[in-house]
Amino acid sequence: MLSETIDLRIGLIRASGHLTAQGADLLRGTADSLREGGHRRVVLDLAGVQAADDDGLAVLRNLRTSFAEDGGELVLRHASQLALSA
Repeated sequence: MLSETIDLRIGLIRASGHLTAQGADLLRGTADSLREGGHRRVVLDLAGVQAADDDGLAVLRNLRTSFAEDGGELVLRHASQLALSA
């Protein structure tokens, strides 16, 4: 199960738990909402994520690409522990 804590003021999402495709969709929705709310740069802190499956990682990679294509930035903190840096 994945949970998130959001700081609307600075555009930060902290995730914790197990990242699956369903959990990544939750994060995507939150990140998109922050972007629509005026945050060009959204930070997703993955320090609290203990495990991730391939489908969840793929969703986050695609989200990062989508942000970049729209002129924004999705910063993935502590992504290297989840093999997301690729």
